[in-house]
Amino acid sequence: MAKIKITQIGSPIRRDKTQRATLVGLGLNKIRRTVEVEGTPEVLGQVRKVQHLVSVENA
Repeated sequence: MAKIKITQIGSPIRRDKTQRATLVGLGLNKIRRTVEVEGTPEVLGQVRKVQHLVSVENA
């Protein structure tokens, strides 16, 4: 699998608990924090769930 770089661009304030938990599961908890992860189907599903709060690019 290819690596992807995920950057949090939105705040989880006033969002559903599951969206907050998804961000924590991805390793994000502050705006402009970036993580590099494998582009597995599980991770891509998490990104899809919070796509309005993150930006994604190839690493």
